[in-house]
Amino acid sequence: MISLITLKYTQSNSVCYVKDGQAIGIGAGQQSRIHCTRLAGQKADNWWLRQSPQVLGLEFVDNIRRADRDNAIDVYIGDEYEDVLRDGEWQRIFKTKPAVFTVEEKKAWLAKNTDVCLGSDAFFPFGDNIERAKKSGVAYIAEPGGSIRDDNVIEVCNKYNIAMAFTGIRLFHH
Repeated sequence: MISLITLKYTQSNSVCYVKDGQAIGIGAGQQSRIHCTRLAGQKADNWWLRQSPQVLGLEFVDNIRRADRDNAIDVYIGDEYEDVLRDGEWQRIFKTKPAVFTVEEKKAWLAKNTDVCLGSDAFFPFGDNIERAKKSGVAYIAEPGGSIRDDNVIEVCNKYNIAMAFTGIRLFHH
């Protein structure tokens, strides 16, 4: 329900990932549904990485501003982590220099994300959306249905044991 409510108020061609009652990734206004699914999935993955022990254990300097802390976390979990871990920079942000959050550690943590819900404002035209959604822990999907390729989408959901409900409600704005 949270994803569908969120989608009602987003720009058309949107998907929304939800976990534990909160929207964790929204992809809106892209030219294709798969681009929305990828964009929202990357945001959902980023949210999940922020819940990791490596991030929750970061020791920030006293009186760091929230925006600076949040920015440092995003850089730390991203590909440009060296920007916050280089000498002279980490001391401005952290009390102690954190270890690198390795690619392997990130992959292992991301694999633990489960029971994510995905809503779409219109039908998924191809199974590639489901393939991408699975990478971000999606186990439940709500979408209007009505694609001439619904059988392919259902087949991919079945392949991953993803429950999908056709809502019959199109939230697309045009």
